[in-house]
Amino acid sequence: MDGGSSVVAVRIRPLLPDDVAAAHELSFATFAALDESVGEPVPEHTEEVRRRGEARVRHLQATDPGGAWVAEDGGRPVGVTLASRRGPLWFLSLLTVAPAGQGRGTGRLLLDAALRTAEDAGAALICSSEDPRALHRYGSAGFALQPAFRARGTVERARLPTVDGVREGSFDDDRDLVDALAVEVRGAPVGPDLDASAAVPGARLLVAEGAQGRGYAVVRGSSVRPLAATTPAAARALLVTGLAALDGEVTVDFVTGGQQWAVGVLLELRLPFRPVESLAVRGFAPTGPYLPDGAYG
Repeated sequence: MDGGSSVVAVRIRPLLPDDVAAAHELSFATFAALDESVGEPVPEHTEEVRRRGEARVRHLQATDPGGAWVAEDGGRPVGVTLASRRGPLWFLSLLTVAPAGQGRGTGRLLLDAALRTAEDAGAALICSSEDPRALHRYGSAGFALQPAFRARGTVERARLPTVDGVREGSFDDDRDLVDALAVEVRGAPVGPDLDASAAVPGARLLVAEGAQGRGYAVVRGSSVRPLAATTPAAARALLVTGLAALDGEVTVDFVTGGQQWAVGVLLELRLPFRPVESLAVRGFAPTGPYLPDGAYG
């Protein structure tokens, strides 16, 4: 989240297991400040939010240490980045710089460090916030920017259409199926990130199979993500089924103009949505309907 042009005297070093708690705290505080600045609701920093945030950092530090970096200024962490490689796909899970350190080039140094693991990648993807400095940084790094919608609201249960062809999946038994579908739709397997999703309390896997097409979706927290399908009909059935399984306020993220099947569901359910996000892509073009997960792609 830093698009400054001048470079500060910061130290960029690998993120280590001992940095997990501090990395989450820095990330949460930075994005909370961004939410407040743009009028978005600021999430409460509950124990569950802390556990999930630290689990994300811990997971990617363990699976992809080459993409995990910390920026220090005077021995104090002022920035963090996390990036993963799944087959030919490079994904930036996190790039955050503390508000006091933004505008001084720290974000560019962190992004450059993370991009070292993308040198032989066939495709690259970033799920970006609306921060203009972040968008400028990704665009300057050669990524194409695709504006995206975020929907947030309460589902009117009476408006939920009847869909079929979706079953309850198993994170263990359907692992090979999920990887095969992910490769078919997004060009890369899910791999160990499925374990990270399964570890979230209450997480569910949905699987679509039948004449309408195939696909999968993960329901966790207040959202349905990721979602990948071979046809719009299967994707629609998965999203509707996932939203029907959630209570209270729900969120659907990173719906680009190319995902009109998802826009149609949002309109049908009267979920309010706004263009407040972006995807930044290099060589990434899913062959079927796809809603990425902001943490794992």
